[in-house]
Amino acid sequence: MGNKKRRSKSNKGLSRLTKVIIVLIALIILGGTLGYLYLLGFGPSKAGEGNINTKETVSGEPVNILVMGVDIGDPKSQSKNDPKRTDTIMLANYNPKTKKVNIVSIPRDTRIMLNGKHMKINAAHAVDGVNGSISAVENLLGVSINYYAKINYEGFRKVIDALGGIDMTITRNMHYDDPSQDLHIHFDKGTEEHLDGKKAEEFFRWRKNNNGTGFKDGDLGRIENQHQFINKVIAKFKSPSIVTKIPKIMSTVPDYVTTDMSPEDILKYGYIFSKLDSDKLNMTTLKGEAKYIGGVSYFVYDREKNRDLMYSIKNGDNGSGSESKSFNKENFKIKILNGTNVSGLAATYSKKLQELGYSNIVVGNGPKRETTKMIVKQGSNISASEVQSKLNINNVQFYDQTSGNFDIIVYVGKDYIK
Repeated sequence: MGNKKRRSKSNKGLSRLTKVIIVLIALIILGGTLGYLYLLGFGPSKAGEGNINTKETVSGEPVNILVMGVDIGDPKSQSKNDPKRTDTIMLANYNPKTKKVNIVSIPRDTRIMLNGKHMKINAAHAVDGVNGSISAVENLLGVSINYYAKINYEGFRKVIDALGGIDMTITRNMHYDDPSQDLHIHFDKGTEEHLDGKKAEEFFRWRKNNNGTGFKDGDLGRIENQHQFINKVIAKFKSPSIVTKIPKIMSTVPDYVTTDMSPEDILKYGYIFSKLDSDKLNMTTLKGEAKYIGGVSYFVYDREKNRDLMYSIKNGDNGSGSESKSFNKENFKIKILNGTNVSGLAATYSKKLQELGYSNIVVGNGPKRETTKMIVKQGSNISASEVQSKLNINNVQFYDQTSGNFDIIVYVGKDYIK
């Protein structure tokens, strides 16, 4: 009799425990379902950008996500659709083999060639929308963009507010006013500031004071500030307190972010990024120098100084000359076609590449063309940057395959560099 009572009590306890587990599982499933539905709110169906020229991912190969923050456009314009420049441009690169992430900031004043004209890279979005920015970054760095995500400053403010704000130590006096944008930035050096969305935007955008003092290196200094801020945001996302804020964040983001990532992609890469150890994350800025060209201030990208960074992005480590050791250039097939009336150009280009150790090169004449272009087969882009740099080619496009199964085809146009 006593044994029966004990068994009955035990069964009751088991029953309660089972109910608790069932409720917890139900909550987890419900939370996941709601999260998925929230993510559906800003999947491809609401991207609103038309046909986006991102490239398919290749299993096991690095994934590149172009992240853009757009400015407010013309403050005097009454239209919400006036052309907007990208105030912030970042390439988030994930390598599934090494489990490493590179976040590369691209200075907005970087000099590029777009539609036959030199301009700053932040204008590419105003000229041709997301596709303009994708093309500009791909041509500049010699990489394929697999996804994009774009947020405006209103969305930035809302997300930071949903996070509960960010605590920052102010390391310099920051006092700037621009009434035309209703932008007023006032922080004192040495103070601890809790930045809500509005203050975070001010901190993120500041470059100089009303009296002209500020970052000596202009936008590069501003990017350094942004990296400090992003580190704080990442730390907050990893803290236990984030759990209670997830519903608000997920209900806020879809209204302000456009992307061509599917909900599955967002969950997948969001999980990867959230579990990332600090030693697997590298935040950096493209190397180059500020120059005045034709009376316009540009940031000029230096391919040689970024060689190790680009090798890391394409191959997963810091390079240090290992490319030439692990890559057999003799098996790398290159075709060079002369599309001008100047004889011998293809042979001249071939000779330059032979100096780098490439020997499997075919030269010939091609259809007449104005601009020089390089076509790269997907998976061959590790060495594409070296060829691009040596031949000084800005226009680079990536495809799943190239004619005749060449790794690279160069079409020399009238704009060739002697």
